[in-house]
Amino acid sequence: MRDHAVNPVIAELRERIERLEGGTIQSRAVLPFGVPAIDGHLPGGGLVLGALHEVAGGGNGAIDGAAAASFAAGIAARTKGKVLWCMTRADLFAPALAQVGLPPGRVIYVEAGDEKALLSCIEEGLRHGGLGAVVGELARLSMTASRRLQLAAEGSGTIGIAIRRWRRQAEASDFGQPTASATRWRVSVLPSTPLPVPGVGRARWLLELIRARAGESADFEVEACDAKGRIALPSDVADGSPQKEIGRRFATA
Repeated sequence: MRDHAVNPVIAELRERIERLEGGTIQSRAVLPFGVPAIDGHLPGGGLVLGALHEVAGGGNGAIDGAAAASFAAGIAARTKGKVLWCMTRADLFAPALAQVGLPPGRVIYVEAGDEKALLSCIEEGLRHGGLGAVVGELARLSMTASRRLQLAAEGSGTIGIAIRRWRRQAEASDFGQPTASATRWRVSVLPSTPLPVPGVGRARWLLELIRARAGESADFEVEACDAKGRIALPSDVADGSPQKEIGRRFATA
């Protein structure tokens, strides 16, 4: 995990970017993670509400993809109101969402026939203004499409989360293309928290902040979302234990 001191040059650049973008980054409400090490890297101290954010799994296929969905669900769980979840494949495991604080009674599921229809559903949900969050599972997200979603989110104040899912690995390169999203995250599974007795501890993730508008990229080793959708820094990582390096080597392998 990188821990950068506040740099006056970077702070000045952030202010310039904010002025160019209309000064909306700091002025909008945010949803903090409650983890100072993470919130400190985000302008305003959290995820901007009324904005689009992207989440993708790492390189371990469905396993990391499930972690990305859980991360997105944890964010949505900490908002108020119903959550619209848009998808083209009906393979979402509702009990897993409930485990991170998003019970079935809060979720409205929309299954679209293709990604064009899916984008329309996401945009309409964001424009509605009466939802806590809108989540959409997308393989591709162009600058034009992301800009439309970003503008819809800005108009209503609803947070939008685009989970990037690919049917084939060749589509994964699209995640590197620029979009209008305020932040872009990648989630990879790490070994679970060790227990003093036989059993499986709390899941851990390598959480990478790849892009943050007017912010800096960073990576964090965290404990997965709890029953209220909250992540946390493992105690050994927070204390600077060698376990951090072990987890990083595992992720690289």
